[in-house]
Amino acid sequence: MHRLIALTFSVLILLFLAVPACLCFPAYQEFAEKHSGRTVNCAMCHRSDDGPSGNGPGQTGSLSAAEMEQLNKARAALEPGNTVDNPILNKFGNAIVHQIGLKKVLELSTDPVKLPQALDPKSDLDDDGIADGQEYLDGTDPLNKYHGDAMKLFFINLGRSKYQLLLAAAAVFLLGYGLTHLLKGISAATEAKEAQ
Repeated sequence: MHRLIALTFSVLILLFLAVPACLCFPAYQEFAEKHSGRTVNCAMCHRSDDGPSGNGPGQTGSLSAAEMEQLNKARAALEPGNTVDNPILNKFGNAIVHQIGLKKVLELSTDPVKLPQALDPKSDLDDDGIADGQEYLDGTDPLNKYHGDAMKLFFINLGRSKYQLLLAAAAVFLLGYGLTHLLKGISAATEAKEAQ
């Protein structure tokens, strides 16, 4: 039974590698949209908003011979850890294939809810403090540090700026304290002068 499954999977992979048009995995996009309640387009993982198929920039119909070679090399990255520079994927799409391998991408396309657990929980390509897997669940752009769940970004930025906020609060307190005592001193001097 295991040999039959392995053989079937191998044949599918060979067919996948032989087809010049690039296959896409709409199940990931559909899940992210449904889970997050946000509109999610193909640009979450692809260079083109319209996905891999077509003649536009970042689509298979526009690739040069060198880019087709890159694409075929990326398609062979079945296991994790391979350097992937797929010309139709963006940095996040390439990072997914690098982290989990194309074989796992194919496997998880039937259960896209498991993708975030398969990704490196420390991976944060836009350095906004929200892990890439969480951005996938939130339906936000993992390559744009200004596009994320507003409350998460607020608390992350609050945590990142805590020392500056403490210094600003201390400065305001000391300024208020100093002004209060300066005004009290002026008032006391004025009263003393009037008493003479």
